[in-house]
Amino acid sequence: MGKKEKGKPNPLGEVSRDYTINIHKAVHKETFKRKAPRAVSHIIRFAQKNMLTDDVRVDPQLNEAIWARGIRNLPRRIRVRLQRKKKEEDDGKGKYYTLAQYVPVDSFDNLKTEITKQQ
Repeated sequence: MGKKEKGKPNPLGEVSRDYTINIHKAVHKETFKRKAPRAVSHIIRFAQKNMLTDDVRVDPQLNEAIWARGIRNLPRRIRVRLQRKKKEEDDGKGKYYTLAQYVPVDSFDNLKTEITKQQ
C-alpha cells in the first residue's frame, strides 16, 4: 500500500455496505440482563469504526431483530447494511451519519462484505 500524503484528509463519500456481525462473540460472558443492550452498542461501535462517522442511527427493524427473542436469547449473527449518508442539518459533529439497517438472510454461509448500490 502506498503512503498517505500528510495534511490531506481521506475524502469520505456516500457508500453502502452489507456486513455480517457476530453478536455472540461480542456479548460472551455478559450478564443476561445486559446482553441485548450490549449487542446494540456493539453494532454502533462497529459502524463508527468501519464507516468513520460518530453519528450512528439504528433502524427500528434492526433493534426489533436483536430484541425479537428477548433480552438474553440473541441471534448469534446478524446481517447489517451500513449506509453513510450526508447530513441535511449542520450540528457541528461532521458532514455524514451512518444508518444501520437489518438485512434478513436465510443462511450465513459464504457471505462476504458487499458494497451495495445507493438508492
